[in-house]
Amino acid sequence: MKDQIEEYIKGKYGVAPEHPWGKYPENETFKALENDKWFALIMPVSRHSLGLQGTGMVWVINVKADPELIGMIVSTDGYLPAYHMNKQHWLTILLDGTVPEEQVYERIDESYVLITDNPTKRIYEAVRKIPRGKVATYGQVAALAGNPKMSRAVGNALHKNPDPEGTPCYRVVNSKGELSGEFAFGGPGEQAKRLTADGIEVVDGKVDLEKYGI
Repeated sequence: MKDQIEEYIKGKYGVAPEHPWGKYPENETFKALENDKWFALIMPVSRHSLGLQGTGMVWVINVKADPELIGMIVSTDGYLPAYHMNKQHWLTILLDGTVPEEQVYERIDESYVLITDNPTKRIYEAVRKIPRGKVATYGQVAALAGNPKMSRAVGNALHKNPDPEGTPCYRVVNSKGELSGEFAFGGPGEQAKRLTADGIEVVDGKVDLEKYGI
C-alpha cells in the first residue's frame, strides 16, 4: 500500500516523497506545493511502539485531521493517535490493509485541504461562487469565506488576485454598490466594462444591489 499511496499523491498533487532524516532513510514526508508544509508522513514503526500485539514493524501514515474526527475515529481498527506528532491535530493510520485503501486516500485529501487552507484561498473560492450577472459586497464575500469581520482582508486579497480570469474579483463592490478604485482592474472604466459584459447595469459608478446583489 505504501507504493500505491506514493503514486496517488504524486498523481493528484504532483508531490514526490522527501527523506529529510539520514538516520531514518525509509521515513518519507510529503509537502504541499502551495506552502511547503507537510500533509503526510510515511514510516515503518515497531508494533510494540504503537501498542499493538505481535512483533516486527508495520508501515503507517500520519495525516492531519480535524480534532473532532480524530476523537471519533481513533477507536476504529487501523486508526491510532498520532505517533510522534501532535495527537490533537494528527492521526496515524496503519498501512497493513486494516483500513481500506479508499479511506486512506480520503484522509490524505482531507489532510491536504487542512494544510493548504488559509483566509486568502477561502476568499478566492468565495468570489468564484458569485454567478455571472450578480455582484457581492466585501462583507458578503468575507462571510462566505468564513469570517464576516475580514472585509479589509477581502479587499487586499482581490487587489493581489493571481488569476483574474478564473476569480472574477470585478464582481465585488462595496456595501453601497460602488465600484472599486480603477487601479484594481487594469485601468479607468475596466470594472464597469466587465460588469456590463456580465449584463449588470452600472450607473454613476454604482450597481443596484437590490437588483444585482446575491
